Amino acid sequence: MKYDIVIIGAGPAGLSFARSLGDTSLKVLLVERSSLTTLREPPEDGREIALTHLSVEMMKASGAWQQLADKDVSPICAAKVLDGNSSYTLNFDNDDSGLDALGYLVPNDKIRKAYFEVVEGIGNVELLTEISVEDVGSGVDSAWVLLSDGERVECDLLVSADSRFSETRRKMGVPATMKDFSRTAIVCRMEHTLPHNQTAFECFHYGRTLAILPMTGNLSSIVVTVSSAEADTIFNMSEEAFAADIEQRLQGQLGSMKLYGRRHLYPLVAVHANKFIGRRYAVIGDAAVGMHPVTAHGFNLGLRSQETLTKEIKHALSRGMDIGSYTVLEKYQTSHMRVTRPLYMGTNLVVGLFTNDNFAAKIARKATLRIANNFAPLKQVITRKLTEKRIDIPFFLPGLK
Repeated sequence: MKYDIVIIGAGPAGLSFARSLGDTSLKVLLVERSSLTTLREPPEDGREIALTHLSVEMMKASGAWQQLADKDVSPICAAKVLDGNSSYTLNFDNDDSGLDALGYLVPNDKIRKAYFEVVEGIGNVELLTEISVEDVGSGVDSAWVLLSDGERVECDLLVSADSRFSETRRKMGVPATMKDFSRTAIVCRMEHTLPHNQTAFECFHYGRTLAILPMTGNLSSIVVTVSSAEADTIFNMSEEAFAADIEQRLQGQLGSMKLYGRRHLYPLVAVHANKFIGRRYAVIGDAAVGMHPVTAHGFNLGLRSQETLTKEIKHALSRGMDIGSYTVLEKYQTSHMRVTRPLYMGTNLVVGLFTNDNFAAKIARKATLRIANNFAPLKQVITRKLTEKRIDIPFFLPGLK
């Protein structure tokens, strides 16, 4: 069987990429190990995605944004960053940005469902579910995929969108740099008696980080990041003890708190592919860059990666060029690498500073917040990064990916 493009992985990156190719003449195959039922009704996984304005624009262009229910979209109108036990906050709001919100919070499962709905039924996209990839490779003229059912398919371009721990990336000989933070995120939703006023909090307490992300009504997404050695103990606290601990750490700002649904555990490992392309091969989404959640770059970078690759593919088609050629793929790599590498390194530096509890680091942490708060040009840059209204502006917002 021969296709123009084979995409491995039907997560948001793979689905959005397939949707972006829906108006082309290309024959696209999307391969996913999950069932069709799971794609149509993804399970709640505790992850809430902080979307930039750019990501919202891309979702609207694809039609996915229109599939979301109003109750599933929560505007983030302000953000506060705290350090240690200090009440001093680094504040961001949308008063000076001319926007209705800094960003928007949407459950990950709702985004996955929305993208599947706009991909299902597209004429030039074929979807194979409950199929895994046994092997991959490429030659001068084509790439190939050996599927678990014994089928071998060929294509002009093979694209991996199968997570930050991509097995196909490894098999295609694309190395990646990984950073294990030895920390784990405990994620859940909590109800509270006082309103959050659509404000996000990132609390860099000593020994742990606590993120509060505003959802609809008096409901918030809670992200507790702790040493992996402590994670199971905290995860297995009774619901009452867990809620009391969060309530105390917030000093009662949200009133009485109560768990809403299950808690989830996510070990934190950041990944950046050393290159994004190979022979007739490219990586997008988390297979290209998997970020630490503290700055919420991950999902937004994933959408940008597929958009950038799509742009180069459509440009090549308009000029009659080979879409899998090195010339086409190199342009994608150069563009996306320029955006992601500084963000990846910068995020890891932020994590290193704000999870270091020695005396010198504590002084540096407090100084950093005060400088950012009081030096107007720097704060404006960070705010522009937060909103990501323009395509050349990266994103910075406490949250989870």
